[in-house]
Amino acid sequence: MKISGNRFLRALSIGGLILGLTVSDRVGAQPVVVAQAKVVSFPVVLEAVGTARANEAVEIRPLISERLTAIHFQEGEHVERNALLVELDATQARASVASARAALVESEAQLARAERLREAQSLAQAEYDTRLARRDSDRAALSAVESALSKTEIRAPFGGRVGLRRVSIGSLLSPETVITTLDDTDPIKVDFDVPETALAHLAPGHRISTRSVAWPEASFVGKVASVDTRVDPVSRSVTARGVLANPESRLRPGMFLTVVLLREDVQALVVPEQAIVPEQSRQFVFVVGDDDRVEKREVRIGRRRSSLVEVHSGLNPGDRVIAEGTQRARPGSLVQVVDEISVADDGSSP
Repeated sequence: MKISGNRFLRALSIGGLILGLTVSDRVGAQPVVVAQAKVVSFPVVLEAVGTARANEAVEIRPLISERLTAIHFQEGEHVERNALLVELDATQARASVASARAALVESEAQLARAERLREAQSLAQAEYDTRLARRDSDRAALSAVESALSKTEIRAPFGGRVGLRRVSIGSLLSPETVITTLDDTDPIKVDFDVPETALAHLAPGHRISTRSVAWPEASFVGKVASVDTRVDPVSRSVTARGVLANPESRLRPGMFLTVVLLREDVQALVVPEQAIVPEQSRQFVFVVGDDDRVEKREVRIGRRRSSLVEVHSGLNPGDRVIAEGTQRARPGSLVQVVDEISVADDGSSP
């Protein structure tokens, strides 16, 4: 195909003009290093301090005022549920039971005679009702004194370890007297506070690991059992409760524990930390488009780890952001990409 001289010169002039503009634009382009926003494994690691609490705990007290006559436990020993711990003087209670039983026997005999007389139509209905009421009253009285007698024996409400004995045989006890304590510490609970921002990563069943200064080489592993329904409006934190196996009773109620919650199954969109440009309380990144021009975008960020920052909104996977050279970047300007930082799938970066 033949091209006329004028048409060829015109095409050559236009091409030269475009090439000239392109080269001119490239001459002023600032060199930058970019990184791609990438979805990677980004485990959640929450650290907190907590307090150990017994699974069940109670102060052993009498329900009546009476003299202590026998002690059936040793300090620090483990007892089973319903085990007899102490006995109180039951002399008066036993006498009351015997008297109530005798009164019941008498009232039942009188009621039986009244029933025979009523069948023979020799007893008024009112008299029969009186004897019936007496029998029922004596039954109730016997139940009351038997209940009082049972209170002279104090038993363990659940299995656990008893604490120090605080009374002696012969002491006159009252309902305000603490005889000892009883704690069920296997499993043992740990209460710890986490910021409300971590609520999305906190749920029953998540694994926790704890340490105590008393056992610096040991790690006590458990799981989150429950999370409180309310957030503290002052501290903006929420209390979570974990449960730990404690077969050797090394952890005790009241101990200070450090708690680490680890979730490895979390994926997150991340960028290098140096790509984030803070402006007052807002966070921005410079995005490099396919035409190598810069766009400034506001982002909402989350956790930070290993020089990476989690991005909740404002970016899409694959977006190129300026990691080095943000000081020279301007919205709409042309940049020259001289290198690219890669982020590994496990969330590590060189």
